[in-house]
Amino acid sequence: MTQADPPLTGRIALVTGASRGIGRASALALAAAGAHVIACARTQGALEELDDEIRQASGQGATLVPLDVREGGDIDVLGGEVFRRWGRLDILVHAAGDLGLVTPVAQLEPRTWDRALAVNMSAAYRLIRAFDPLLRTAEAGRAVFLTSRLASEPCAFWGPYAASKAGMEALVRVYADEVEHTRVRCVLLDPGPMRTRMRATAFPGEDPETLPPPEAVAPLLLELVRPDREPPQETVRLRAWAEARAA
Repeated sequence: MTQADPPLTGRIALVTGASRGIGRASALALAAAGAHVIACARTQGALEELDDEIRQASGQGATLVPLDVREGGDIDVLGGEVFRRWGRLDILVHAAGDLGLVTPVAQLEPRTWDRALAVNMSAAYRLIRAFDPLLRTAEAGRAVFLTSRLASEPCAFWGPYAASKAGMEALVRVYADEVEHTRVRCVLLDPGPMRTRMRATAFPGEDPETLPPPEAVAPLLLELVRPDREPPQETVRLRAWAEARAA
């Protein structure tokens, strides 16, 4: 890498939920910073649109993986494929998320509960299980998991989302403790309210123009995954970071 190269040149980055929202913004930012992106999402067409945009912006394509993160076996297969092709993984971003349903806990359907836990929490476990060896092989492995303030400050009607994010946070903190003496670092990233489809579903009466776009998370994400930076151990909140930089 030369002095003029982007900061993540040569790095391999895998992003879940890459077809829209924060996952898409993360994939675009990582590619623009020089990383080769393995973009994972359920919708092939949306992945192809992402690839077109990455090619136009950086001149290189992404590796597109149609993937439902609820299918743990498919995550295992992907881990094997990444090992065979690259032998390592430098950056993992778990941005796929499921809102569940904003409703009283007593009125939840079991399938709604199961889906939220599968996407928000169990998928994090399967990703760690599949990619831990590859992150350890990297020069400076970085694993970023998107979370929410609701994980630590739950409120009425947000049962599936709050509980699954709280469980995911506990799991990631355990994993972070386990890799403390390795080159892997884990980050819980809370972007706060953003102009996403999930947010619009939860707050249909809210004016989306009052919220920052998903692209606003890109500078912080890139700072957290740089190999020459040591990310903090506590949950990183976008708003607090932005205010600190502006001060």
